[in-house]
Amino acid sequence: MSTDHSKLLKLATYASITTALSLIVAKLVAWILTGSVSILASLIDSLMDAGASLVNLLAVRYSLLPADEEHRFGHGKAEALAGLAQAMFITGSAVFLLLHAGDRLLNPQPITELGIGMAIILFAMLATTILLTIQRHVIKQTKSTAIRADALHYATDLATNGATLLALILAYNGFPGLDPVFAIGIALYILYSAIQIARDAIQLLMDKELPGEEREQIKAIVLKTPGVLGMHGLRTWQSGLRKVIQLHLELDQRLSLREAHKIAMDVEMHIRATEPQADVTIHQDPAGEQERDRHNPGDMF
Repeated sequence: MSTDHSKLLKLATYASITTALSLIVAKLVAWILTGSVSILASLIDSLMDAGASLVNLLAVRYSLLPADEEHRFGHGKAEALAGLAQAMFITGSAVFLLLHAGDRLLNPQPITELGIGMAIILFAMLATTILLTIQRHVIKQTKSTAIRADALHYATDLATNGATLLALILAYNGFPGLDPVFAIGIALYILYSAIQIARDAIQLLMDKELPGEEREQIKAIVLKTPGVLGMHGLRTWQSGLRKVIQLHLELDQRLSLREAHKIAMDVEMHIRATEPQADVTIHQDPAGEQERDRHNPGDMF
């Protein structure tokens, strides 16, 4: 992994934790002053964000460790484990919030200091927007699963803050009874985001194939390399930031071992031109004599 990618990942995780802690303090003050269950919903979401961001920090630091004798493909799947941990954090917050909002719906309480509450929520939205801008830049550069999961629940946090602000505005205009209703809606949205994060993490842990367009791009790169007559057995998956690509080349059987090796190295070089972090394994087969592996079938061309 490049030094630049490592720096970007660390920047994103530190920014995430700093933002989460700042929002916790601000929303705790707002909840104490207002008593709004919608602000409590947003506070719980930020508490979960802080816990998830801490898990993310530890997971990203571990995933950046180089491959060793016991982890030949590196430690990248620590990011997927972090995603599952985040999903559990977020699910817990959603369930707690549903219970508390339901109780407030049955036992209404007055909301006070609405102006201060709205000002703090606006601050929270601004801080979250800045963090998301940083995270999206890092995701674009690194394709990090853990940062993508982190950004997803901060995007959820932005939505919950917006809903909280709307609930406070309605309460300010004489509709305080809608506060727990908005809190329930926020809780359901949080639960939905947890399901998304868990699904993506499980797919990574199960070595799901790369998206179809990426596989087609790999095939095109391989087949346009001079000397390649065909390919089969393409297998791909993601391990943290590293993409793993395995394939069989079909070459002229009259080539010498040195010539065949040269073509395989050209293919690997071309793949790495578009995927610098990829782990590429290429097997060379004489054209016309291929036999598909019946235990691990791939695509035949």
